[in-house]
Amino acid sequence: MDDHQTPVRIVFKKKRGHGGHHGGAWKVAYADFVTAMMALFIVLWIVGQSSTVKQAISSYFKDPGVFDSGRGGGVLPGSSGSAPTPTTAVSSEIEKLRTEAKKLEGVIKANPEFDKFKDKIEITVTKEGLRIELLENSDGLFFDVGSARLKPETIKLLKLVAVEVGHLKNKVMIEGYTDARPYVNPDYTNWELSSDRANMARRILEQNGVGKDQVSQVRGFADRNLKHPDKPLDYGNRRVSILVAAAEAKPADAITPPAPDAAPKKESVVPQTPSITPSAGRK
Repeated sequence: MDDHQTPVRIVFKKKRGHGGHHGGAWKVAYADFVTAMMALFIVLWIVGQSSTVKQAISSYFKDPGVFDSGRGGGVLPGSSGSAPTPTTAVSSEIEKLRTEAKKLEGVIKANPEFDKFKDKIEITVTKEGLRIELLENSDGLFFDVGSARLKPETIKLLKLVAVEVGHLKNKVMIEGYTDARPYVNPDYTNWELSSDRANMARRILEQNGVGKDQVSQVRGFADRNLKHPDKPLDYGNRRVSILVAAAEAKPADAITPPAPDAAPKKESVVPQTPSITPSAGRK
């Protein structure tokens, strides 16, 4: 057959797609999976929190408006708004210590014997707790100069503090500090002095109302934690600090307690050292 008579065949090829559009159904399923996982992690996080956090979260879901307005307003129409304001154990503890601080300030100001201590007793309340600081001056206001021997008026003051702090049952930490003036005698330094002064304050507190199980730490810092770092020789750096710790608070430098199954370690306190005459210029 002649080539010119061969019939011409035309083939039409259809382009095949990829199954068409699925409508994004897989995205919905994936979103549900991610949401479920997030909810699981939130539940696991809540389970591991303290009762204080759990209570705050529970209060939020009971009345979210409380956290915006600061008071219970109710969520449903016609509600009386009787939902209680969420108050954590920590905040209530701090409020209790603030009340105690005001009471202590009033008792001290009402006693004429303590007029000489004006502006030298600092009472503050922070997240750590109630801190009472006795700030020395150049003449030795609370202790004899260069010694851990307490002045008679200081003993009366500490007895008053012991009565007020003793009924709180909070843990008590007592700290001693000095300025940067060194001793000439290498056998008795600012470390011994700061520790001895803190220990003497501890002794008076425990003899007059503070329980022996209340005092958790007695520490001497020497001149390592100055109140006025820019003035290392300032007399205000010499001080004894009494911290009534908040129940939920823990100072950043607090000593880590031993494990429950380990034998409790007895706290070591530097023994009382006889008064040593300070070097020239040491107050």
